[in-house]
Amino acid sequence: MIHVAWPWVFLALPLPWLLRLLLPAAEANRGAALRVPQAGDFAYGAASPGKIRRRWSLLLAALAWLCLVGAAARPQWLGDPVELPVSGRDLMLAVDLSGSMEAEDFSLGGRTVDRLTATKAVAGEFIERRVGDRFGLVLFGRNAYLQTPLTFDRQTVHRLLLESAIGLAGKETAIGNAIGLAVKRLRGQESTDRVLILLTDGANTAGEVEPLKAAELAAAEGLKIYAIGIGADEMVLASFFGTRSINPSADLDEETLKGIAETTGGRYFRARDTAELEQIYSEIDRLEPAEREKETFRPMSALYPWPLGASLTLAALVLIQRLRRGVLPWIT
Repeated sequence: MIHVAWPWVFLALPLPWLLRLLLPAAEANRGAALRVPQAGDFAYGAASPGKIRRRWSLLLAALAWLCLVGAAARPQWLGDPVELPVSGRDLMLAVDLSGSMEAEDFSLGGRTVDRLTATKAVAGEFIERRVGDRFGLVLFGRNAYLQTPLTFDRQTVHRLLLESAIGLAGKETAIGNAIGLAVKRLRGQESTDRVLILLTDGANTAGEVEPLKAAELAAAEGLKIYAIGIGADEMVLASFFGTRSINPSADLDEETLKGIAETTGGRYFRARDTAELEQIYSEIDRLEPAEREKETFRPMSALYPWPLGASLTLAALVLIQRLRRGVLPWIT
């Protein structure tokens, strides 16, 4: 479909005719660049070759002016509407970087890895496939830090998650502070579907805010929390006296995490290995998007070069014709 961006430019079409009426007539030996034909020029009967040439010159000049005005009006070709992928979700990831995340009780690609390495791999895939969502990243240990504010740039969020390191925010765990920081950063956002994915392997051992109190604040702001408790139930260690089995997740406070999820209308998940962690993120991945008006755009191509080129070509023909008639004495 052709669209004219500046249709008011067409008001300039009668400008040469108005100039013809308002300006004094040119001297006899000077030919006007654009002459508006009079009624007598179109009278019935035979016309001299000179008069026919003048009529053609006027016609070409008029067409050149029409094309020039058409180009100035900025004609555009609008393609079919294209719908933009907008889901309307604001997702904040809060990842535990406390010292206990060093426990190597997960496997990835056939090798044993620590909990944070497994989290980076699974959460990274989750981030990459959430096209249209805004992501933010909170890292917490003894303190909570906003690593990435809400953004559509998923690649940057993923890269900063990969660059995180255990102990970067301290060796202890401030779950309440992490929730409070997420609430602060998500407050006032237009999205009606705001989600915090909280991943930890321990209990709240630091911070000024109690986790359940922070969860109440989150619920008041309409923030839903999905809590993930990470860590295996059993780990076999080799020692000088043989092997022994221990529970590496003994410090995991599941009751508090369940309370956080229930208070905010979310869910609590338990990830004992990489497969379970992948299943959890797949389930979270099925969250319904918030109702938001669809956004579309129409690809646009400028068409003004065509009428502009036609105008210049016609003007050149008029100039050549007038040069051949010798009506431009100032050209030697």
